[in-house]
Amino acid sequence: MQPVAPAHQIRSFKPRRGRITPGQQRALDTLAAAYVLPVGNVPLDPVAVYGRAAPLVLEIGFGMGETTAAMADADRDRDVLAVDVHTPGVGALLAEVSARGLSNVRIVSGDAVEVLRHMVAPGALDEVRVFFPDPWPKSRHHKRRLVGPAFAALVAARLRPGGRVHCATDWAPYARQMLAVLSAEPALEVVGGGFAPRPEWRPVTRFEQQGIAKGHEVFDVIAVRRSAPAAQPE
Repeated sequence: MQPVAPAHQIRSFKPRRGRITPGQQRALDTLAAAYVLPVGNVPLDPVAVYGRAAPLVLEIGFGMGETTAAMADADRDRDVLAVDVHTPGVGALLAEVSARGLSNVRIVSGDAVEVLRHMVAPGALDEVRVFFPDPWPKSRHHKRRLVGPAFAALVAARLRPGGRVHCATDWAPYARQMLAVLSAEPALEVVGGGFAPRPEWRPVTRFEQQGIAKGHEVFDVIAVRRSAPAAQPE
């Protein structure tokens, strides 16, 4: 019988191979030093990273970066830490950041759970966004879904009081899991007690468009960090 890997070692993502375009490679070559942060084991200092004190948003899984850049452009008073493992997507987001002249975006290419655990201080985040994560639809793969109890507890510990976590998916079973998990986390309160209307400010992502084309319903779940402190996960 094979031993079961600890929850923190079960990856919620699978590496995706894709051809890097010349433009993406140029962006990686010329812009990564300024905008891509190395994976680290100590909490980052947002003032040192962004050059100012501002609310910090963590976005997990930005795909090709179009919507991430659009949201950062429309909300320049907040800083964005965007995390993904797809190299072409990193290059594409870098190109968008440069084209839009965004100074409020930084990127980490790595496991978002490890970034949350090691690179973000407790109470440092204004918002966590998880838009259209891999639904891992097969039953045997459900353990790989990102939004589970341990993740909810970790997110709650990293949010400031009043900060929020915003999840969206077009996979109904995963939406129900998201709602149940965030509702069960004592440090979080689900806005409205159920699914939320789609906010007008959230652009339609590429994955969302694919789901809509297949006739899928889209679900948003938003939860707010309660004022009372939550126990910090180990």
